[in-house]
Amino acid sequence: MSTTDRPRRAYVETYGCQMNIADGELMEGILAERGYRIVGSPEEADVVLVNTCAVREHAERRVMGRVGQLSALKRDRPDVVIGVTGCMAQRLGESLLERTGQIDLVMGPDGYRSLPEALEKLGVPAAGVAAPARPARRSRQLAVLDLNLGENYQGLEQRRKEGASAWIPIQRGCDHRCTFCIVPYVRGPEKNRSAEDVLAEVRGLADGGVSDVTLLGQTVNSYRWEGWDFSRLLRQVARVDGIRRVWFTSPHPNDVTPELVEVMAGEPTVCELLHLPAQSGSNRTLKRMLRRYTVETYLEKVELVRREIPGVALTTDLIVGFPGETDEEFRATLDLMREVRFDDAYTYKYSLREGTPATRLPAEDFIDPDVAQARLAELIEVSRGIQAELNVLQVGGEVEVLVEKEARSEGHMLGRTRRNKVVVFPGDPAWVGTYRQVVLDRTTGATFV
Repeated sequence: MSTTDRPRRAYVETYGCQMNIADGELMEGILAERGYRIVGSPEEADVVLVNTCAVREHAERRVMGRVGQLSALKRDRPDVVIGVTGCMAQRLGESLLERTGQIDLVMGPDGYRSLPEALEKLGVPAAGVAAPARPARRSRQLAVLDLNLGENYQGLEQRRKEGASAWIPIQRGCDHRCTFCIVPYVRGPEKNRSAEDVLAEVRGLADGGVSDVTLLGQTVNSYRWEGWDFSRLLRQVARVDGIRRVWFTSPHPNDVTPELVEVMAGEPTVCELLHLPAQSGSNRTLKRMLRRYTVETYLEKVELVRREIPGVALTTDLIVGFPGETDEEFRATLDLMREVRFDDAYTYKYSLREGTPATRLPAEDFIDPDVAQARLAELIEVSRGIQAELNVLQVGGEVEVLVEKEARSEGHMLGRTRRNKVVVFPGDPAWVGTYRQVVLDRTTGATFV
């Protein structure tokens, strides 16, 4: 096959959360369905897409550095298309095109369905159409940034990597307006897929050998579709033949209902893990964040879950240094950590995101970066100490793990328990994708061996 009639080649590099990972798979699926060959490195590709996150400033700086590196590809191949997609693309918009002449395409999360057509506009021939033998240097740029209130990507398939696990987006966007969060402004309002479509996808995955699925949504447990709520959908997913483990993320505390907890407790395939973002242990800070719950109502949810699901693992998100946070209010977050005793916590220093309501708070409310960093370090230290104490209590127990990959130690494998605990154990690479019983001999703090 000559270089002029070979399949177009695409490479997608993803940064950020599980939803971004699923979006990267979605773009690969859309392109593969249109005749593209998905390749494993940017050097092999005609189209290079950097799929981005906008939640933290650090993530955006990292992406811009990577785009700068990839721009070097154009020195030898001026026809290569470099695109920036996802939340950062939606947030920064056409200004990305102005920053560097090396970016050809900027596309927000609601534009993926039209990705092949956008690439054609940029001069990438459709499948079956020969490329020019000597492509000219491309000067055209394109931005696809419209938010589509009806786009939930129903009917499109992700290109998933082989294995026993799969991410399943059931919801995109968010109707909450937490003052620190950029997501509603880059992904739009909440858009849910039909329950029938979700269940059909799960059945298809199970038929193909997938046994471990995670339902994804920005506030996944607020899901509604006609007569379905999230509890009903979760129950039906859990009962699909061939499915052995079901997870979901990321729920909102306000939508943790007795009905949801009943499903978690009663369906054997639903894993004993609940990620319950708290964000702060101060009611005043929670109000300024517009979280719509109090510390007291949050603790009521914790009590409900632990009463009905003994041994459940609880994880959380926490932000320190939110504008106006006093030292006393930070100490309240430490108190919440110590009271709940989370199995794990994803801890962050507040990152200002232009376009979010928190940027309009009085300038004097913003916390000195050194103070915020010191608070974060203390929070991490407390979190790790609690995690280590909880893990010690599990040493000596026998657990089931899903084998994920080879560990760094030669002759060892890495797997996860139903409570999302990481375990390293002697094993065979042929075990990847299978379930094994292992004994937890000891813990290094976060990991079992």
